[in-house]
Amino acid sequence: MSISDFRKKKLLFLFNVFFDVNQSGEIDVGDFEMAIERVCTLRKWPKDTPENKKTYDVMMKIWTGLRSKADKDNDGQVSVDEWCNMWDAYAKDPSSVMDWQNAYMNFMFDLEDASHDGGIDVSEFTLVCSSYGVDKTECEEAFAKMAQGQSEVNREQFAALWKEYFAAEDANAPGNFIFGKTSF
Repeated sequence: MSISDFRKKKLLFLFNVFFDVNQSGEIDVGDFEMAIERVCTLRKWPKDTPENKKTYDVMMKIWTGLRSKADKDNDGQVSVDEWCNMWDAYAKDPSSVMDWQNAYMNFMFDLEDASHDGGIDVSEFTLVCSSYGVDKTECEEAFAKMAQGQSEVNREQFAALWKEYFAAEDANAPGNFIFGKTSF
């Protein structure tokens, strides 16, 4: 069974908005460097600060893992097809999660949990997701659907929602909203 249109649209949203920063149609190390700059600018972490260095180190670990898993033709880039195939394999067996995928999930949680209190609230969530071009009102709606009536989402809940984002076929599954979009 091939990947559904719904799941492909979710994966393409993530690919295009968060990873393919230069909009070339493929992800490469340059995209990751631009993504690092975007994150550090959002959080006001200047170069040569511990936060900036940590962001760089984590993002490069994510890039190395992503490239080693998805770059099947070894051209140093991850194409849309390679991206979708990799996440489709994950969806079929979420227990096969790779270290870089956990690093990415934890990075996103930490990025959104700006107060470092162990939970993401609506304002933290909206700030990050809207910085990637998602409308603030849509981010707030997505948070409400994701949090299911709670005022915040903790790391354990986020981890479950994360798996759901990549595997769920149900358009109403709460995990579909972890990146601020309400429809695909």
